Amino acid sequence: MLLAVENLTVSYGGIQALRGISFTVEEGEVVTLIGANGAGKSTTLKTICGLVRPQSGNVSYQDESLHKASPHQIVSMGISQVPEGRRVFTRLTVLENLEMGAYTRNKQETRQSLESVFERFPRLKERKNQLAGTLSGGEQQMLAMGRALMSRPRLLLLDEPSMGLAPMLVREIFSIITEINRSGMTILLVEQNANMALSIAKRAYVLETGQIVLSGLAAEMARNPEVRKAYLGE
Repeated sequence: MLLAVENLTVSYGGIQALRGISFTVEEGEVVTLIGANGAGKSTTLKTICGLVRPQSGNVSYQDESLHKASPHQIVSMGISQVPEGRRVFTRLTVLENLEMGAYTRNKQETRQSLESVFERFPRLKERKNQLAGTLSGGEQQMLAMGRALMSRPRLLLLDEPSMGLAPMLVREIFSIITEINRSGMTILLVEQNANMALSIAKRAYVLETGQIVLSGLAAEMARNPEVRKAYLGE
């Protein structure tokens, strides 16, 4: 088991964002969490990354609890996140953004990661000296993904990668996600575009108001009448 989330409860002030959720991610899988705004999807990823501390429950990675690990230690262990809204450093160049993603790596590893990212995202190589804030939305999403890959993660967390993108760019981004997974990367995907998420995932969990209400193989979930009505617009 690569990642196991067990009975996770998280509160912001007096509001319970997560209510005892449990799920797993196996090596090599794409697992997706789908649900409406405010369901707790982003909170789940932030808790895995150590940015939010749970009230109770546990997150373990390769059978090791992340309970006391800091965010930078979690990155060093092999988990990297592409945040919602991309969050690139707009006043830094593309190259500088990518180098920020490799802060846990030595110079040789950073060089190798750069070559790999530029091979996967040739547009970033073309624009490496351009300020990140001048890139298009799709290019910024590629940069956010490239920055996360610079740390050479074993598990990639993607938070709403299609947000704000035109349909053609959404297809391109999901094609890249599929390629990344085929190269051996395990992916936990949070996504409101349930159609796209279920089309590339192996397994899926549905979150509603901080609770997992449905789970199963993604192909079966895509045929589930409840899921189709609530999340696929049917």
